[in-house]
Amino acid sequence: MSTPRKALVVGSGSIARRHLANFRRLLPDADVGCVSASGRPLADGETAATTQLPSLAAAVAWAPDLAVVASPAPLHLDHACVLLDASIPVLIEKPLSDSLDRVRDAAPLLARYRDRIEVAYNLRFLSSARWMKALIEEGRVGRILGLRIEVGQYLPDWRPQADYRRQVSANRSLGGGVLLELSHELDYLTWLFGRFDHVFCIASNSGQLEIDVEDHADILLSRDGLTAQVHLDFLQRRASRDCKVIGATGTLHWDLIANRIVLDGPAGEEVLFSEPAVDRNDMYVEQLRGFIEVAAGRAAPRITLDDGLAVLDMIEAMRQSAAAGRQVSLPFGALGTPIPSMNPPP
Repeated sequence: MSTPRKALVVGSGSIARRHLANFRRLLPDADVGCVSASGRPLADGETAATTQLPSLAAAVAWAPDLAVVASPAPLHLDHACVLLDASIPVLIEKPLSDSLDRVRDAAPLLARYRDRIEVAYNLRFLSSARWMKALIEEGRVGRILGLRIEVGQYLPDWRPQADYRRQVSANRSLGGGVLLELSHELDYLTWLFGRFDHVFCIASNSGQLEIDVEDHADILLSRDGLTAQVHLDFLQRRASRDCKVIGATGTLHWDLIANRIVLDGPAGEEVLFSEPAVDRNDMYVEQLRGFIEVAAGRAAPRITLDDGLAVLDMIEAMRQSAAAGRQVSLPFGALGTPIPSMNPPP
C-alpha cells in the first residue's frame, strides 16, 4: 500500500470526530468512512466522513486500508479483532480495553497482528513531551530521586454542552473512571521512566458527581528505592496536569497544559522549553501520520500492543491494590506471563 485509498473510524464521539477530520486533512484524496459504535444511523453532516457505513460488517466489506477504533473501551477489542481478522491495521484509542479478561480472550489474534496495531496515547506527541524524553535520557538532573505526577479537571467541565453523567468517563459499563480515562499519565510514566515493581493504590468515589466509577485515585509506585506518586481526579475546578522530576542535581517541572518545562537548579530557575500557543491537534495529527506509515508497512508501531498491555496491567494491579488495601507486585501477570513475553504463535 502506498497512499491509503480508504480510511475507517469506528465510533462517532468527540475523539472519533477528531480522527475523521484529521484523516480528511492528511489524506485529502481518500474516502474516509465512519461507522457508529452502536450501529445507529449517522445523520448527514454529523461527522467529517465521506462515507457513512451501517454496520461493522459493512465497514469490513468496504475494505478500508486502515482503521481507528474509537468506540467505548469495553468494545475496543471486539471491534479491533473483527478488523484485524480481515488484515486491516488498527489504531486503538486508549485504553487498549477496560479489562485484562478481554485481552486474554483476544490474545492469540492480537499477538498474530501485533505489528499492525498501535495504541493511541497521544500525549507522547506533545512537543514538550519529546523535550522531557530527551532531558531524561541525557540525565539533565542526575540520578532521579522521586516523581510527582498529577492530573485533574472537574468532569462536568470536560464537555459542558453535554450531560457528563451520560458520558463514557462517568459510566462503569462504558469503561469510565479515572484509572482508565486518565491513563495517559500511566503511559508516559513508563515511557519516560521505565517499569516499576510494586504499586499501592487508593481509588474512591467522592459522591460529589453522581457517577458509578472512581472519581479520584492516589497511587504510589516503587522500584529500587525510587518512588512515583500519581494523583488522578475528576474533581479539580481548575484543570491541572503536571509532572515533577526530583533529581540529584535539580528538579524538572513539566506543565503539560502550559506546554512548558522549567529547571530548578543550583543557579536558580531556568525555562528549558515553552510553547504555550501550540495547536493541541498537532499531537493527534502526528500520531495519525505515523500510523499511516505503520499501516503501509514502512514503519514499526511507536506505541505498541505491549505498551497498551503494560498500562492495562498496571490498572489491574491498582484495582487489586485498592480492593485489598495492600501493595501489589508488578507486572500483575493477569495474562499468566509477564506482558512483554506474549509472543505470537508459531
